[in-house]
Amino acid sequence: MSQPNLLIDNLRVSVEGTEILKGLSLNIKGGEVHAIMGPNGTGKSTLASSLMGHPKYTIDSGAVTLNGENLLEMATDERARSGLFLAMQYPSEISGVTNSDFLRSAINARRGEGKEVSLIKFIREMEQKMNVLDMDESFSQRYVNEGFSGGEKKRNEILQMMMIKPKIAILDEIDSGLDIDALKIVAKGVNEMKGPEMGVLVITHYQRLLDYIKPDFVHVMMQGKIVRSGGPELAEKLEAQGYDWIKEELGIEDETVGTKA
Repeated sequence: MSQPNLLIDNLRVSVEGTEILKGLSLNIKGGEVHAIMGPNGTGKSTLASSLMGHPKYTIDSGAVTLNGENLLEMATDERARSGLFLAMQYPSEISGVTNSDFLRSAINARRGEGKEVSLIKFIREMEQKMNVLDMDESFSQRYVNEGFSGGEKKRNEILQMMMIKPKIAILDEIDSGLDIDALKIVAKGVNEMKGPEMGVLVITHYQRLLDYIKPDFVHVMMQGKIVRSGGPELAEKLEAQGYDWIKEELGIEDETVGTKA
């Protein structure tokens, strides 16, 4: 299996005529963990949603490829089947569909007709992954995210990632609203999946998540583009000093891009 590679080249994205991403470039390979940090309104979640093909966002220019294939020409379900995964900040509820049925359908959709996973193998693997995430066995028969607490929804997103085994996983503020114990469990699931067959993009406001999911690269996003890149020490400096020193260096007065994105 070739090493996954998500290549974003000079991506420009707008919402209702307002440009949000203004020439963003990034390359994520299998085995790498990239973290994007930045103030509110800089376009971090816009990036995640645009990569998954949310219809709200208009691609104005630029290119995105996944393993050499044009991601922007794919429908959302095709992007997922190609190996792109998004753990959302606010996961949706799906009434009437159990977690077990949802996950098995998602896995089989990627495997293709005639290559479906056996029920016994699926159940055994799901039980093992749920144990890693300290999830009660009843979760498998609950409707997707219906009645879940914020922490349960985030664990469920990571369970989906662990079962589907994507090539590139985008984790959009999975630490939002989590207490320290839940954060450790979610990070444990992510760390168990780390390896050359999957690249990870972590979007977060806070360095505390990066205490548990160690990034190889940290990128600072402002005004719709990446303005600084470095190693884990960059996240530590941001935690200690905030973003003002970067804005001062770049002469940025207003870090937002015109919307909460």
